[in-house]
Amino acid sequence: MSDNSRIEDLRRRLRKDPASIAFAQLAEELRRAGRAREAVTVCRTGLANYPDYLSARVTLGRALLAIGYLDEAERELQRVRQTAPENLAAARALAELQALRGETAAEDAAPPEEPPSTEATTTLRTDSPAEGAGYLRAVRTLTALESWLAAIHATRAERRA
Repeated sequence: MSDNSRIEDLRRRLRKDPASIAFAQLAEELRRAGRAREAVTVCRTGLANYPDYLSARVTLGRALLAIGYLDEAERELQRVRQTAPENLAAARALAELQALRGETAAEDAAPPEEPPSTEATTTLRTDSPAEGAGYLRAVRTLTALESWLAAIHATRAERRA
């Protein structure tokens, strides 16, 4: 199923049942499709009905991050971490936010010739190269798990539809 057909399918589900938790899936699909502003709107609307839906709050934080609303993104992601400190998606998004803020501060001081790589940023945030390698492995594992979970959500949604 293409991104657009998946998005349209989720929109149809929400039109049939506006109180459905499918808003979170729709918002995540929009965010992944580069439509972060729409994702923010969908998340905020859905979270009015489900304020404790943590994965929707992570999606909202990531979408806010994508459109440059760093303070709002941080508030959302910190809210998730307060409730569920083990939430890896929120931790990863907060790490991305920290890296963005670090790059912004570095740009104000003296623009770098090249943007730092993930490995260079990781090395700066850790005490040893071994910790940096562990962090990179964790990020790669988290990315794979997120893809796996998205596939599970998509399969469940298709079975329910």
